[in-house]
Amino acid sequence: MLLLGVVVSVQGVLASIIYSLIGLAVFVAGFYVIRLIMPFDVHKELEADQNTAVGIVIGSFIIGLAIIVAAAISG
Repeated sequence: MLLLGVVVSVQGVLASIIYSLIGLAVFVAGFYVIRLIMPFDVHKELEADQNTAVGIVIGSFIIGLAIIVAAAISG
């Protein structure tokens, strides 16, 4: 199939959707694990207290997890 001048296969699109769903599931599970590990309420620290350090830690965790998921997908 030709879409915007790029050859697109149904199998490639399906694989991309499956990998995206698996990646999202890993992110959600990872975020719940990090919330369980932290000795304080992450939501309260981020939203109510506006703790920048906790935001940096959560952001770093998300970036690290994204690197791991990308490496797993690429082989």
